[in-house]
Amino acid sequence: MATIAPLPQDRVGAPLRAVVTGSDSGIGAATAVALAGGGADVGITFHSDRQGADRTAEQVRDQGVTAAVRRLDLGDLPTAASVIDELAEELGGIDVLVNCAGTGSAQKAMDMDFDTWRHVLSVDLDGAFLCSQRAAKHMIAAGKGGRIINITSVHEHAPRVGSAPYCAAKAGLGALTKVLALELAEHDITVNSVAPGEISTPMTGQEDVDPRAQRRPGLPLGRPGHAKEVAAVVAFLTTPAAGYVTGASYVVDGGMLLMGPQASTLLTDEDWRQP
Repeated sequence: MATIAPLPQDRVGAPLRAVVTGSDSGIGAATAVALAGGGADVGITFHSDRQGADRTAEQVRDQGVTAAVRRLDLGDLPTAASVIDELAEELGGIDVLVNCAGTGSAQKAMDMDFDTWRHVLSVDLDGAFLCSQRAAKHMIAAGKGGRIINITSVHEHAPRVGSAPYCAAKAGLGALTKVLALELAEHDITVNSVAPGEISTPMTGQEDVDPRAQRRPGLPLGRPGHAKEVAAVVAFLTTPAAGYVTGASYVVDGGMLLMGPQASTLLTDEDWRQP
């Protein structure tokens, strides 16, 4: 039986070097800590919450690995993407990139100004493209393979009223994931996306909330998810066991996407038309 090659090749016993954007809170922070728990040195980025990034870094270092912190403003492109190069230099390379930094909107498309549209697209899609490009160049130069994981959303696959730029960016990032999977496969770099549903994070207004205490009758599992549940899927995609997985989208949503036809027959008003 064939054995599964470690990731990256020829680095047995050496720690992985991972960069997780937007890791000052929520899914990004949980992912950084999960990867550190697996022995990875981690590059942490933040936009405005330096204290949150420092808390993540402390939790990473508590695992006995290295943490490096940088500010990353994905509204300032392409300049900001150089942060990936800085982190790769400090960590001694980069084996894993997790594109988690993101933003959104809550406004109907007909009421939205172009600057709002462009800002969400810049952060959620342009930023992920440029960070992936920078990271992949380091991985290709090292010649030892690598992993890129894009945090998209259930809105990679399904729309939502009031989220036009967010949905467009996440759907675009899902398609970009597949293109990069094709183009980078020859370098033994896999590219996948993880698509969360409602997760108890600051972005959904549920920071430090126990999702098990939140009732969601419209979800098959009946509750929101925890950031750690998303991080666990991301961590799996960095392991040798996921070495033959590329171009895939892993939905982590408690069954939300399964509810379209079921839920639509039970709606009794038109409140869904509002953001």
